[in-house]
Amino acid sequence: MTTASREERLEETVYRPLLHTSRAWYAWMAVLVVLMGVGFVAYYEQLQRGLAVTGMRDTVVWGLYISNFVFFSGVSMSGTFISAILRITGAEWRRPITRLAEITTVSALLMCGLMPIVDMGRPDRVANILLYGRLESPLLWDILAISTYLTASVIYLFLFIIPDSALLRDKFAGKVSGLRHRVYSLVSLGWQGLPEQHRHLERGAGIMMLIIIPIGVTVHSVVSWIFGMTYRAGWASTIFAPYFAVGALYSGTAMLITLMIIFRKVYHLEEYLTEKHFRYLSYLLVVFGIGYLYFTFAEYLTIGYKLASEDKLLLESLLLGKYSPLVWGGFFFGQILPIIWAAFRRTRTIPLMLIGSILVNIGMWIKRFIIVVPTLSLPLLPYDWGVYTPSWVEIAVTVASFGGFALTLTLFTKLFPIIPVWEMKEGWEQEKAKQSAPSAGLAAGPTTLTPQTGGARNG
Repeated sequence: MTTASREERLEETVYRPLLHTSRAWYAWMAVLVVLMGVGFVAYYEQLQRGLAVTGMRDTVVWGLYISNFVFFSGVSMSGTFISAILRITGAEWRRPITRLAEITTVSALLMCGLMPIVDMGRPDRVANILLYGRLESPLLWDILAISTYLTASVIYLFLFIIPDSALLRDKFAGKVSGLRHRVYSLVSLGWQGLPEQHRHLERGAGIMMLIIIPIGVTVHSVVSWIFGMTYRAGWASTIFAPYFAVGALYSGTAMLITLMIIFRKVYHLEEYLTEKHFRYLSYLLVVFGIGYLYFTFAEYLTIGYKLASEDKLLLESLLLGKYSPLVWGGFFFGQILPIIWAAFRRTRTIPLMLIGSILVNIGMWIKRFIIVVPTLSLPLLPYDWGVYTPSWVEIAVTVASFGGFALTLTLFTKLFPIIPVWEMKEGWEQEKAKQSAPSAGLAAGPTTLTPQTGGARNG
């Protein structure tokens, strides 16, 4: 297949969802809007009546909201962080998946950032954190880390959208509304694909790649320190920072696999999201999963070996008591089973990977709940255990947060191609240059941007 025909097929495939809207898309949007609407009604109820409408009380002061906060922060690890590493290492297979990975991070961080605000009960208290927050408080670090990671991820996503926006600006002129065309023109920043513009883009992207990785690690370390620096049974641990970071990579990779399979099916991307991509991501999932298993083992071993009185009560509750179905169910279905499926070629099929990746994230959400609620339920004085039962308000807000996550992804992929067209073309041009270099007897020269396509040519 020639490069020109490949480019035509790519554009036809990835631009089709941008220009054509099916009834199924409208139905899906209606579902998401309803979920969001119910969530807003629930949050309005909470604003009117206070946190008394939730299941949180003076003993168990955190519940679903903080569990969601930790979960979404973990999912956000997949995208920009993995994308940056793949770009830095020059992994060519990254090209079709980086855009989806990056918007996954932004979508997850938007929901992650909302959860502490919802948990406060009164949104005006956010200003108090910024005005009167103490530097000694990990909560303040968390707010700063999440907002920094979100800002950096949006910039990172934006940089790689610029050339594609220029393509859409030129190709969709007269085919889309004037407002939408102005959005493409605005986002493209006057991009013409000139070598000078390409150098600026590469320089900016290179800087962002280098700073986004430590920021991502920092975010998940800081999230863990909220618990690790609190002297409560099950939380006072020195391994929480790497434990949370590896868990975030595990759940984030699983979320990326889930979304890739869904978009591959819905947008007919089988030619671009191939078996090789799922195989490589499966390898990553197995590595991160085994790492997470190791930290899980280390966590329970050290607590169980010392077996302080409060830890004994907590362990009994987790492993043998009321939380044991969640603990063992999340461990087997969220860790053991998906790792086995991803590790072996025979079970590494698309349907099983879809099920396995969903199970991973269900298991990881349960793990977040297990980290938050049982420890807070454990009495500090010789009284009964605290009781936490989520109210309909918390459940509705939780469902709405997942709806918001999906809505952000859906709207983004309606405006911009989910596969970066200019990067795919650039890869093909580089591949063509490498193939033609031996016959010419000369090494391929440095690549420069082709103004017409946004791709690359031999300079």
